[in-house]
Amino acid sequence: MKRVANRHPASSGWPASAADSHLPPASQRHWEPTLETMDPEERLAIVDAKLRAQVRYAYDHSLFYQEKWDAAGVRPEDIRGVADLRRLPLLHKEELRAEQAAHPPFGRYLCVRREDVARIHGTSGTTGRPTAFAISRSDWQRIATSQARIMWSAGIRPHDTVFLGSFFGLYMGGWGALIGTERLGATAFPFGAGVSGHTQQAVQWLLEMHPTAFYGTPSYALRIAEVAHDSGIDPREFGLRILFFSGEPGAGIPSTKRLIEETFGGICIDTGSMAEMTPWMTNAECEHRQGMHMWEDIVYTELLDPETEEPVRPGEIGVPVYTHLERESQPMIRLWSGDLSRHTTEPCPCGRTYARLPEGLIGRADDMLIVRGENVYPSAIEEAIRSAGCHGEFRVIVTRKGSLDELTVRVECDPEDDDVQLRRTVATRLKTKIGVRAEVEVVKAGSLERTEFKSRRVEDRRDIARQMAAVRGDKHEGQPGASEKEAV
Repeated sequence: MKRVANRHPASSGWPASAADSHLPPASQRHWEPTLETMDPEERLAIVDAKLRAQVRYAYDHSLFYQEKWDAAGVRPEDIRGVADLRRLPLLHKEELRAEQAAHPPFGRYLCVRREDVARIHGTSGTTGRPTAFAISRSDWQRIATSQARIMWSAGIRPHDTVFLGSFFGLYMGGWGALIGTERLGATAFPFGAGVSGHTQQAVQWLLEMHPTAFYGTPSYALRIAEVAHDSGIDPREFGLRILFFSGEPGAGIPSTKRLIEETFGGICIDTGSMAEMTPWMTNAECEHRQGMHMWEDIVYTELLDPETEEPVRPGEIGVPVYTHLERESQPMIRLWSGDLSRHTTEPCPCGRTYARLPEGLIGRADDMLIVRGENVYPSAIEEAIRSAGCHGEFRVIVTRKGSLDELTVRVECDPEDDDVQLRRTVATRLKTKIGVRAEVEVVKAGSLERTEFKSRRVEDRRDIARQMAAVRGDKHEGQPGASEKEAV
């Protein structure tokens, strides 16, 4: 007989106080110097203690986790630290959706009373049943402190003004950046995104207010720059010192990062994991931009082989698997992200001793294209296109003629560029980067559709892609960009 979930704290001292008001001097590099720079083995003791408390709490407060872990033959006392974490079964998004369908609206992994829920957010539901996020008041405050601490590592300080060019609705990205800004003591400018005519207004407000930091998606920042140039305005006039991004892999792609930094004259910071894992900035670059640190004392991250689910060594491709360490309301324990990345334990100039994802999130396992037997990632295509000097929009189309896959890449050409030479350069860079010959089509600048949020640039028109999309219930049939994960 299952125990009824109780409502008592897991242990004294866990989770951290939601009323934390700590704010370092602006001249201090680290928010928590000792914690962030200590030997990783020493910090592991802190992580282990948090993990034990989090697992016990989830089991005692959630019938969902009780049933899942009992079926796997695992008890909370079996988990003494991260070394035992793999004894717990992986958690997949499909399970969360099924649980919420069977026990609406939040599923039985909600570990607080309904009246303790302060915020409701969720996924858009464009690729299936939407997933609801319930966040308690104390969790919301802890999320704000975590986001602020990580934004501090990017160089943002109380004297900064942060322009937030993101949706404010279900999507967690903009809200996470907003509360982090407020907790840090900086000035928040929640401008928004996605409204018709908004981008032209963004250019004018950026010129008027001269914010020092920008948050949004990389594609929206480049769209703002394009509109500014069309109006005869150099985006460097905005005065942005730091641009930090989530929602797309662009900020982790070297050529796109360089393009953003050269366009705006500020540093480009890559951040983001999953909306379910908010505080989603626990994957985030510091101001040195050597790849995203994994802030393991807030969210613990494993990297597992996508096929065997065994841990990978530094430099090998793995799927990040996330575990909350400070969550009361809807804790995620070993959530399989579906993303792909590599990690390193090499030191970072900032002095933080967290492992890093030097290439950011390479892509998603279900976004990978197999073209003529080669594994092709959309991020690698973007890197090749940007490195060839293409600053405008592009599209990638995969078709099949008979038994042969065809890869077509459309790129925009500025009027002053030689389209013949551009076609050759892009084709050469693509062959070198992805190992597949592509047919390159050069189109007029401004002719491809723009976005004011996340870009959708890849279309797989092969029958097999459409069949797989139908199996997944993907409404954006044949478009790998329409994934099941709500990225932030």
